[in-house]
Amino acid sequence: MRLRARWLAQVAPYVPLLVVLLGSLPALARVGSGEHYSSSNSDSSDGGDVDIGLLVDLVYLAIRYPAIGVPLLLLFVGYTVYARRQNGNGSTRKALDRMEEQQRTAVSAADVHGWVGKLKAKDPAFDLLAMFDKAKKLFLEVQGAWFRRDLTAARPFLSDASFQRLSTQLKLLHAQGIRDAIADAQIHDLQIIGLEQTEWFDTVHIRIKASARDTDVPAGFTDEQAVAAARKLQSEQFVEVWSFVRKPGVQTKLGEDLYQGKCPNCGAPFNGGAANSCESCGAIVNSGNYDWVLAEITQGMEFVRNDEGIEGLAKARQTDPALNTEMLEDRASLCFWRWIEAQSLADPTVLAKVATPELQARVRAELDALKAQQRRKVFLECAVGAVQTRAVQPIEGFEQAHVEIRWSARHGIGPIGEKPPSLPTVPQRWVFTLTRKAGAKTHAEAGMATHRCPQCSAPASDSASTACEFCGTELASGERDWVLSDAVLWEAWRSATSSRPRPGASAQVVDRSERERLLYMMAAMAIADGVVDDKERALLKMCSERWNVPWANVELALNAGPNLFGRLVAKQTPEAENFLRELVNLALVDGKIDRKEKQLLEAAAVHLGLSHQLPALIK
Repeated sequence: MRLRARWLAQVAPYVPLLVVLLGSLPALARVGSGEHYSSSNSDSSDGGDVDIGLLVDLVYLAIRYPAIGVPLLLLFVGYTVYARRQNGNGSTRKALDRMEEQQRTAVSAADVHGWVGKLKAKDPAFDLLAMFDKAKKLFLEVQGAWFRRDLTAARPFLSDASFQRLSTQLKLLHAQGIRDAIADAQIHDLQIIGLEQTEWFDTVHIRIKASARDTDVPAGFTDEQAVAAARKLQSEQFVEVWSFVRKPGVQTKLGEDLYQGKCPNCGAPFNGGAANSCESCGAIVNSGNYDWVLAEITQGMEFVRNDEGIEGLAKARQTDPALNTEMLEDRASLCFWRWIEAQSLADPTVLAKVATPELQARVRAELDALKAQQRRKVFLECAVGAVQTRAVQPIEGFEQAHVEIRWSARHGIGPIGEKPPSLPTVPQRWVFTLTRKAGAKTHAEAGMATHRCPQCSAPASDSASTACEFCGTELASGERDWVLSDAVLWEAWRSATSSRPRPGASAQVVDRSERERLLYMMAAMAIADGVVDDKERALLKMCSERWNVPWANVELALNAGPNLFGRLVAKQTPEAENFLRELVNLALVDGKIDRKEKQLLEAAAVHLGLSHQLPALIK
């Protein structure tokens, strides 16, 4: 016992090093968990680079205290070799990812000149470099607020959905017993890459190329310990697109905005506050009605410019001229993060003011059923890649808006009170349906402050009440504002909607995150019957190689079973047919389907109960 105590006393000072080692395999959460929008998006996860500082520390530890240092050194070397073998050519994958980011966000000098000219035509005092300075200041402010786990300082600059996103992600980290450690965050380049101008808002998209040292550490670590842990790691680069929104016609007020601590409407001193309202004039400062507000953070891999028209939007505007996608998508994003929080923290009251009673009841029933089995839902490293309105349609005295949200998470079901199961980070593609009473009007005065009472403009509280605490207006009924009424997989919504995908032309399945999603769903279907035979495993491995998805992640998906997606695609349904069609589109990217791809499609068709329909789809 004395020897054991002496050994523990020698080892104790190096326990934090072990934590850092484990935490660096890989880092889990930069601001907004952006680098985990799909499992292979994080540069630190591919095993391609060796942390020299950590290696030196381990060599020293192995020499000084071989009993603990040698096993740790072997673990480090073994993991590095394993990661490289499992992930293949990590540097090649990173290069491909960055090439796709560059293609999605590339613009010409003429584009930039044109966008700036359009902004100056409405606002002669607009200065792009000054806007870059503000974006840089806000970026660093948000990084600091995230690190401190206190978003108060950044709150006035964020739309309600952006604030909800970061708040929920901090709660998820806290529930895991960890905090994010960030060090040496810096910006390398800013570029305007898009401008969208509508009657309701101007939206400026700014590409931010940045880097930081980032890892997760125990929640009890002090700021100093967290920074020290982060600095053990290499600095990793990333690309994000920050979208800023402002009402048309607003004029730049030099020296009189939130960045100078002044109300952007009246110029009075503004010291923040939970309501985000100016005490002098009552202006809601994060509404976008008086200055630029951060409405969305999109990963470079997922950025898309405004493309096709939205089904039913023009008709809906005939009765609600102020209806706009900027506010609608901000509201949908806010509802999404509430939906995630309600399930991950097993607290359906989080949805009280933003979802219909029917949806709240469904979520509560699902959580109660899991609780009875001593199980819980797990959403780790949750991040959003993109939000896009797909359709607006009338339905029996109500109006529905269907908003696609592409997100990712280590999502599954695990036992209560135990460590979460080992899960891959799975790209998800869902459609969230928002509903409101026919004839309801957009609360345009609130702008991007979309979590407010449509009657009195008071900020909605987090209480379990479904009504506004200030004026008593019912908020969950959809009588006055959009509320969440449903959330389904992309395939389920696509099969139910009147529009059908074009055969052989599905640009949306070409990108890496969609390839991963389809492959993980195939793995979940393959394991659903409890057995994956050698032929199925070989086909999945072939796909992982061709689609550049690490096989280790596919194995995690197989081990996790069908819980990765909440539910699987039902056999012999329009939903199953749509899923198979998307697989065919992916196989046809190069214009042909070879023998192995045909075998893969045949195996998928068997699982979907659609073998008889496959020949017609691949003609």
